[in-house]
Amino acid sequence: MLLALLAGCAGEVVRAPREYVVRPGDTLYSIAWRNDLDYRRLAAWNHIGPGYQIFVGERLRLRQSMGGAARAPRSAAARSAGTPAVPPAARRTASPVRGVAPRNRAPPPWQVRSAAAAALRWTWPTPRSGPVRRLVNGALLIPGKLDQVVRAAAAGRVVYTGSGIRGFGLLVIIKHSASVLSAYAYNASVTVRQGEEVGAGAQIARMGEDAHGTPILYFEIRADGRTIDPLPYLPGGR
Repeated sequence: MLLALLAGCAGEVVRAPREYVVRPGDTLYSIAWRNDLDYRRLAAWNHIGPGYQIFVGERLRLRQSMGGAARAPRSAAARSAGTPAVPPAARRTASPVRGVAPRNRAPPPWQVRSAAAAALRWTWPTPRSGPVRRLVNGALLIPGKLDQVVRAAAAGRVVYTGSGIRGFGLLVIIKHSASVLSAYAYNASVTVRQGEEVGAGAQIARMGEDAHGTPILYFEIRADGRTIDPLPYLPGGR
């Protein structure tokens, strides 16, 4: 989705790369997020077992092999010995959340409800100081004030903090269940550590600015590797 959106804004079609070389600061979750993949599928394609440990310089397959057969996870030692823009939100067309899809058109994939997301208790990640806008991938832009507190929208574990995903600034990704994650981008600072368990409403960051200097939070929920509409799960979102 992310690669397609960037390409669509530029009027081009860009295929996802076949491989990715792990860089310092990467996690399996951030690599999956960058390439619009379910982290569990990425792990299976690369025979990575529970714990999802990866190593700098390791080459990860981003597509399923032609054979498609799963093998037993490789050991950490075996894998570690392997061969070693413009912000996307600013390039996407945003619309007020009150907008609806035109009639007689199939709804976009992000409008498909997720039972796994519905089973969680959600809260708004930050107070709203103006109209919330939705991007074409279903993610939300929530306006606020610089350094405004950003909170975990649901209980979970922090699986990524950093600025290694271009276009998102300082990003936090939280894993809420085996299939549901959320992301918080454009932060000015982060107040949690990778691996930390957080409760719903716990402070995780402070709001930063987008490429235009506007204080705003990019908020996204993914279930089974696809972006979903956050509003049905947030209090008063509908």
